[in-house]
Amino acid sequence: MNLRSHSHSRLLLTLSVWLLAVLSLSAAAPVFIPVETAHNALLLQTDKDGRLLMTYFGTKLNHSADYGQVSAQTNYHDSDTGFFNHAYTPAGTWNLVEPALSITHADGNVSTELRYVSHTTEATDANVKTVSVLLSDPVYKTEVTLYFKIYAKEDVVEQWSVIRNNEKGTLTMGKYASANLTFTAKNYYLTHFHGAWAQEMKPEQTLLTHGIKTIDSKLGTRANLYEHPVFVLAFDKPATETEGKVMLGTLAWSGNFKMDFEVDAYHQLRVIPGINPFQSEYPLASGKEFKTPSFIYTFSDKGTGEASRQLHRWARDYRLYDGNGTRLTLLNNWEATYFNFDQEKLVKLFADGKKLGVDLFLLDDGWFANKYPRNDDKAGLGDWEPNAKKLPDGVSYLVKEAGKAGVKFGIWVEPEMVNPKSELYEKHPDWVIRQTERPEHYFRNQLVLDLTNPQVQDYVFGVMDNLLGKNPELSFIKWDCNSVIYNAQSAYLQKTKQKQSQLYVDYVRGLYKVLDRVRAAYPKVPMMLCSGGGGRVDYEALKYFTEYWPSDNTDPLERVYIQWNYSYFYPVIASCNHITDWSKVGLKYRTDVAMMGKMGYDIVVSHLSENDLKFSQQALKVYDSLKELVWRGDLYRLASPYENAYASSMFVNDAKTKAVMFNYVVTNRFDATYTPTPIRLTGLDATKNYRIKEINLYPGTSSSLNTSTVFSGDFLVKNGYNPDLSLQRTSVVLEITAE
Repeated sequence: MNLRSHSHSRLLLTLSVWLLAVLSLSAAAPVFIPVETAHNALLLQTDKDGRLLMTYFGTKLNHSADYGQVSAQTNYHDSDTGFFNHAYTPAGTWNLVEPALSITHADGNVSTELRYVSHTTEATDANVKTVSVLLSDPVYKTEVTLYFKIYAKEDVVEQWSVIRNNEKGTLTMGKYASANLTFTAKNYYLTHFHGAWAQEMKPEQTLLTHGIKTIDSKLGTRANLYEHPVFVLAFDKPATETEGKVMLGTLAWSGNFKMDFEVDAYHQLRVIPGINPFQSEYPLASGKEFKTPSFIYTFSDKGTGEASRQLHRWARDYRLYDGNGTRLTLLNNWEATYFNFDQEKLVKLFADGKKLGVDLFLLDDGWFANKYPRNDDKAGLGDWEPNAKKLPDGVSYLVKEAGKAGVKFGIWVEPEMVNPKSELYEKHPDWVIRQTERPEHYFRNQLVLDLTNPQVQDYVFGVMDNLLGKNPELSFIKWDCNSVIYNAQSAYLQKTKQKQSQLYVDYVRGLYKVLDRVRAAYPKVPMMLCSGGGGRVDYEALKYFTEYWPSDNTDPLERVYIQWNYSYFYPVIASCNHITDWSKVGLKYRTDVAMMGKMGYDIVVSHLSENDLKFSQQALKVYDSLKELVWRGDLYRLASPYENAYASSMFVNDAKTKAVMFNYVVTNRFDATYTPTPIRLTGLDATKNYRIKEINLYPGTSSSLNTSTVFSGDFLVKNGYNPDLSLQRTSVVLEITAE
C-alpha cells in the first residue's frame, strides 16, 4: 500500500470511529447539563442526534429531576421547518433560522454541524465555577467550546464561545456570536437604549413580533454613540421595578456589536449577541482558536430592580477595576478655561480646588503639542509633549504645585487619536486608519490610529508610560476617545498581507493589549473611561477603568434620566457625575443629582457667590458622610421620571439600618402634581423603626419636614413617605436611620 492510500485508509477509519460514536450517542440517554446560580437555572440537553439544545431558562426548580420533563412539554422544533432550540446554531445544514456561527471551510464548504462531545465543570471558589461544553463538527472537526461562568450568589452568568480550527487549512468565520439563547414565553418585551452625543441612554420598549429585531453598531470606536450594548428583556408581560420575569443582558466588547432577537413561527425567541460580522469576516488558521467577547446576563422573577442590584454586586466584586475601592472628588478646569490657560492660571485654580474641598484637580484638553499647539480641537493630537508656551516647566511642575496647594493632580489624554495637523501624522501617515485613494473624512477634526499595528500599540503605551513614569505622583487619568472610524483601511494589515476584514476586531484587541500593559505597569492609578461622553461603556473596558463618563450633557435635569438608565447595568460608584453651569437649575439641585454616583465639579469656583461656595463646601462634607452608602448600597428606584412629575431613588446598606433617598422634581408645568401620595420605600426592613431627616439644605433654608416622628419600616414600605416636593422644593435628600 502506498503512502497516499494508507493516509486515505486512516482517514476513513477515523471517520468511521467518529460516526460509530455518534450512533452510540444517538442511542444513549440524553445528557443534561444544568447551569445554575443560587436562584436561577439554564438547562442544556442533548437530543437523539447528539445536538445540544437549550431547554429551560428561569427560576431554579426545586427538584432537579423535573428539568427532564421541560422539553417534553414544549414544541421546541419541527423537523420539517428547521426551527430548533440549539445552544449554538450553525449555518448551512439543518438550520433555517438566524445562526450563531457561520463558517467557510478551507475547501470552500459553507456548512457546519455541531454535535455534543463532552462537558466539564471547574470551580474557582465556593461562589464561582465554569461549565464548559465541547461541540464538534463530525466532518471537518471544527470545535466550538461553550463557556458558562457562574457567579452563584449574584445570580450572574458570563458566557462566551471559543472556536478552534482543526482543519489543515485556514477557515473563515462569517459570524461568530458569543451566545445563542432560546426562550419560550407568551410575549417578549425588549427595552434597548439609543441616543447621540449628549443624548445617551434613551430607552425604547418594543413588543417583539415574528421576525428579527437587531440592535447594532458599525462605528468601530466610540461604538455606543447611537446604540448601547445593553438590554432589558421581559417575559410574558412588561416588567416593573418590583414585579415580572426579566433578564438584563450586556456584551463586554468595546467595538462593533450586534444583538439579534428572532421570534420564529413557534413563538420561540432566540437572542444572539456578539461581535458585529459587518465587514468583519475573520480568518482562523489551522490549529488556532478564537475567543468571543463575554455576554453577561442576570435573571429575576421579581422585576428589574432586583436584577440590576444583582448585576451591581457582581460588577463591584468581579469586573469593575477596583470596584470595592475608593474614588476621588475632583475639580476639572474645562468649563473654567477651555483651551485658554497657562501654568500660572492653573496654579491659581489649584488653590480654588483646595478652597472648595475636593481631592484632585484635573487638567483637561489643551496642555500639549508645540509645532502645532493644541489651542483648539483642530491641531496637536498625537504630539504628547507639554506645550512650552503654556507649560514652560512641564507637567511635573503642575504635579508638585498641586501637591503644595493640598490637592492631587490628574490629566486628560486621547492617545488613540491624531489630528492631520500634527507631527505624528506628518511622520507616520501609515499609522492612521484611512483609505489613501479617498478623501479623508474627519470626526471632530481627527482620525483614528491603527491599533492593529504593534508599533502603534507600542507608541500609545509609550505615551502613557512616559507621562506616568516621569510623574509618579500623577493621581488620575481621563482617557478620551472622540472619533469614530471612517474609510476603514489598515496599511499594516495590507503590508503584512492580512485581510482588511480583520480591522474592526483587531483594533479592539489592540486596545486591550495596550490597556493590559498600562495596568500591569501602573495598577493603582484611577482612570476615567470617556468617549465624547458615554460612547464607550462596557464591561470589558471597565476591567481597566475605575469609572466612566456617562455623557457630556451635565444638565442635571437631563442627568436624572441619563443616570437612571445607566443605573440598570452599572453600579453608581463607576458613574462620574459633575456639577457644572450647563443649566439654570439651582446649585443645590445640580449637587444633589451629582451625589448619586462619583461626584465632581467643573465650575469656576471664584465665580460662586458666598452662599453657593458655603453650600458646596458643606455638600462635600455631606457627600463624604454618604458616599460609602451610595457607592456600595443597594439601589432601589422608587419613582420613575418617565411615569411621574418627579423621580426618586434610594440607597440602602446591607443591614438595612441606613439609607439615603434622593427626590427630584422633573417638570415645571403648571398643572403638575408632585408626590400627591407618599412614595413607598421599598428596600427597608419592615421589622425595624426609622427616623427620617432632610439633609444637604442650602444656607438660610430650613426643612418643611417633621424630624421628630419615628416610623415603622412596615409603614414606610407599605404606605410610604412624602418628601414634600414642589416648585419651591425641587430637590430633597433624606437620610433614613434605624432607631
